[in-house]
Amino acid sequence: MTRLVSAMALATALAATSLAPAAALATTREDSTRVTTSSASEIKPPVAAKRPHTYTHHGITIEDPYDWLYDKSYPVVDDEDVLNHVKAENAYFEAHMAAQAPFTEALFTEMRARIKEDDSTVPQKDGDYLYWSEFEEGAQYRKHWRKPVAGGEPQLLIDENELAKDLEYFRLGAASISQNGRYLAFSTDTNGSERYTGRIKDLQTGELLPDVLENLRGDLVWVANDTALVYGPSTEEWRTLEAKLHVIGTPNEQDVTLYKEEDQSFGVGTGLTAQEDWLIIATGDNETSEVRLVPAANPTAKPILVKARKKGVEYGVDVRDGELWVWTNDDHINFRLAKAKLETPGDWQTVIPGSDDFYLTGFDLFKDFFVTEGRLNGLDQIQLRQYSDPAKITPITFPEPSYTAGLSNNPEYDMKVLRLSYQSMVTPSTVYDYDVATGKLATLKTQEIPSGYDPSLYVAERLTVQARDGTMVPVSIMMRKDRAELLKKAGIEGPGPLHLYAYGAYGYAVPPSFSTTRLSLVDRGFAYAIAHIRGGDDLGRRWYLQGKLFERMNTFNDFVDVGRGLIAKGYTAEGKVTASGGSAGGELMGAIINQDPKQYGAIVAHVPFVDVVNTMLNEKLPLTPGEWQEWGNPITDKAAFAYMLAYSPYDQVTAKAYPPMLVTAGLNDPRVTYWEPAKWVAKLRELKTDDNLLLMKTNMGAGHGGQSGRWNSLKETAEEYAFILWQMGMAPKE
Repeated sequence: MTRLVSAMALATALAATSLAPAAALATTREDSTRVTTSSASEIKPPVAAKRPHTYTHHGITIEDPYDWLYDKSYPVVDDEDVLNHVKAENAYFEAHMAAQAPFTEALFTEMRARIKEDDSTVPQKDGDYLYWSEFEEGAQYRKHWRKPVAGGEPQLLIDENELAKDLEYFRLGAASISQNGRYLAFSTDTNGSERYTGRIKDLQTGELLPDVLENLRGDLVWVANDTALVYGPSTEEWRTLEAKLHVIGTPNEQDVTLYKEEDQSFGVGTGLTAQEDWLIIATGDNETSEVRLVPAANPTAKPILVKARKKGVEYGVDVRDGELWVWTNDDHINFRLAKAKLETPGDWQTVIPGSDDFYLTGFDLFKDFFVTEGRLNGLDQIQLRQYSDPAKITPITFPEPSYTAGLSNNPEYDMKVLRLSYQSMVTPSTVYDYDVATGKLATLKTQEIPSGYDPSLYVAERLTVQARDGTMVPVSIMMRKDRAELLKKAGIEGPGPLHLYAYGAYGYAVPPSFSTTRLSLVDRGFAYAIAHIRGGDDLGRRWYLQGKLFERMNTFNDFVDVGRGLIAKGYTAEGKVTASGGSAGGELMGAIINQDPKQYGAIVAHVPFVDVVNTMLNEKLPLTPGEWQEWGNPITDKAAFAYMLAYSPYDQVTAKAYPPMLVTAGLNDPRVTYWEPAKWVAKLRELKTDDNLLLMKTNMGAGHGGQSGRWNSLKETAEEYAFILWQMGMAPKE
């Protein structure tokens, strides 16, 4: 818990990222009340009033009659018309899902039976203690523990269940033990707004110190010999533009600003170097980085600027024995690793050059060796290297043709044995220890599935599908070996259903990982596929760049074409593809149903980023300035405005048949604001020409991640799968 973050990753994870009534609302509060007591067959979907509203940019005028669903007092949402409409949608959702409640509960019970309730992480040594966390049977949240390495009784550090008691929502944010082991700094979010409150616990007395840090984001970093914390306060617009120093026991008004960022599109993050002797203050957006170093023992000293920002150049740093290590894309798109002297920190000398084949995603420095991580042909690579001969690679190899693997919890600088994580679509999550001296892997823990799991019943494949521009897109697929028999028993003729998932933004690669919940589809005859589409960085940095800005439509085309390709290969058939995605992946869902609605039998869009143009035009919203590097700036760039308008799911809804859909939102969501899905659903209800079910559920006390707590979250997954199976005719008959 001491080593907060991978130092080199800071610079790329800092952007504010991952948007007078004219008429009466058609659905009143009384309507909403009636909905909850009526059967689904008796009620009609909520109809949002259309209120005249237009805006003009670059000579183009857009009509937006559902703009009123954006409560202009946000982040406070208190407009009665807005709240009544959202509640009416929730009541409509509940009325239609009521008949599926027994099936949802059965799926939930099935999913829960695959989860070991009294589970714990593998203890890991950090200093004088072993640290671990655990779930108790039936508990929603974790307990966090430590125990002296020399022996002694376990000590409870944090009981999330106690902190979450009587709360609708709870999430633990940062958690950092001071270097002397006495203090625990931690932060919590109690409404889903991702505005955290920081506290400090004295682990000798068990008492909370009077210090309270409000409205913060990011990590809590111990400095100045454990007498002070560095933290990042959130602005009113939910941006982290400062690194501040709080001396324990002093009034917050005396906190010192160590760095303040003037560019509203950048975000600030902090962490410690491998030997914990330097404080890293990194600032950046989705394509540009700038890093400063300050002695951790003297955080108010004059910072060392590593290299001034240059648009398009990303870099992250670490320090070992006074020598600067730099991960950067300055001369190769797939990044190189370099070194420099602290006296001349901007003079970078290559250690590992960039490669067209190997995509270098990060590095970690240890006392006697260092580790590089990356991807080769889309598969994770872990490579041990020696300081004396960095070109010599000792790879850690794995047997499966498709998997995900990486360094896990390795908090100490002097590590002789590395903790690794591994899984595939058919292999449950596995924790290994890798002995650096012998090269041997020891299995510490394999995910236990109490209800039983036989990997020999399943098959995982990795294939490629040609997109319309000739690009070959990788796809990972899992299914039962006896899928044909399962479908026959279910009375399904011809090709079976296939669920297709992707994200496709910000360079995030969706790994071919294991999921116990996924089995509830696969064991009923579904094939489950992950499309590694452009916009993620599955095949390297260029793969990501080919799915952003003016190449954004590649992402949507890839997904549609993967589905079409899987249909052509016989894995499924038109109308039997179901799909889901969240946030930017929800934008993907909106785009694909506008482009090719007949392909899909059911769509689930979680907190979907669908009102793209309006959000990117509104620089007051939390994420907007930091997102222009990903999507374009329609305020200043006419071409960006026109391109964005051409794919924005909300703006491209037209009068045609759409597949059955379930849409979710969070009233407190600061990333994708609730009105985006609300406006989208309202417009779909107005224009769609089909009778297919369109449901929207808004979590009134949660944010971007949906419900908190492992069982509440699992219940929402069961709800999603019940909807999909129901719409595919695979739910139990009433």
